Amino acid sequence: MMKLGLVSAILPDFTFEEVFDFAAEVGFACVEVCCWPKGKANRRYAGVTHIDMDELTEEKMGYYLNYAKEKGVEISSLGYYPNPLDANQEAAEVAISHLYRLIDTSAKMGINMVTTFIGKDKNKTVDENLDLFEKVWTPIIRYAEGKKVRIAIENCPMLYTADEWPGGNNLASTPYIWKQMFSRIPSDYFGLNYDPSHPYLIQADYIKPVYDFKDKIFHVHFKDIQIYQEKLNEYGIFSYPSLWHSPKLPGLGGVDFAKLCSALNDIRYQGPACIEVEDRSYEGSIEDVKSGIKQSYRFMRNYL
Repeated sequence: MMKLGLVSAILPDFTFEEVFDFAAEVGFACVEVCCWPKGKANRRYAGVTHIDMDELTEEKMGYYLNYAKEKGVEISSLGYYPNPLDANQEAAEVAISHLYRLIDTSAKMGINMVTTFIGKDKNKTVDENLDLFEKVWTPIIRYAEGKKVRIAIENCPMLYTADEWPGGNNLASTPYIWKQMFSRIPSDYFGLNYDPSHPYLIQADYIKPVYDFKDKIFHVHFKDIQIYQEKLNEYGIFSYPSLWHSPKLPGLGGVDFAKLCSALNDIRYQGPACIEVEDRSYEGSIEDVKSGIKQSYRFMRNYL
């Protein structure tokens, strides 16, 4: 059975303990713990730090693991979603350096999973980015292999707003590109953190990849989106998606979660499947946020 979990990013002001207390109260089996470097991030749901690498000691690692165990809630992965292929070399180096720290920590804590982005230089072509990817990511993946830590790449295009134009900030957005990635860096420790809302956004099949990449799905995000056809008619498919779509709680958008979960069951997926809450309609207060999380949990339990 899949392990229904929560991505901790929606609770940025909660402590680690508060996140796991709430997750246990709701009934979640696991939490993807966000582990950004301390400091302000430049986009929503980024920059969240529930385990601070700068303050982490062997003692604290044991404390976090024991706290999670006492609550009956696993840590599914350490999550961090920067741009390691950023054209700004300094920003790229910060991202890469922190990824190595997360790999080390994930290995030491026995979590053995890091969820992240490949990144992208938005001003280069896909082929140019694939070459850049191979150069940057080969040593990262080989290092993760040595630590027996799986790297699960989310398939988000990161192409929503004007500042992400024209090419987006995450290369790993389509099956064609995934095939190229896994061919260029073959590894049993390199796979996907699969989110069906992203292929749905780009009008692609989100069920077929489950079967086609069944051995590469290490982690899953449950997120939904609503596409507003009248706005899409107005702005067109080549405009910024933020003009014509909104993230939604599972069940309140266009993704068919019954079909998705049926496909995941078909491939015998039994890993983490974490709800990612990014619905602005449930962000008026912390009580609204908690209500949205609980509603998402109830909805997804129907299929798990």
